[in-house]
Amino acid sequence: MEQEFELKGEYIELIKLLKVTGLCQTGGEAKMVTGDGLVKVDGEVETRKKKKIRRNQVVEYEGNTITVI
Repeated sequence: MEQEFELKGEYIELIKLLKVTGLCQTGGEAKMVTGDGLVKVDGEVETRKKKKIRRNQVVEYEGNTITVI
């Protein structure tokens, strides 16, 4: 599934993005999947839970793609 996320500020932390888009049910789940290396940002595995995601970045998890606009 592909979706767009409209960023309201300068950035959103990776785990918060996973939670607000519904890809993870809880912040704890988001931390776990990120720490386990299951999330990609711009095609690269990202394990930093507090990674700042900005406009035009693409996050992938379990076949889902989020484009930040």
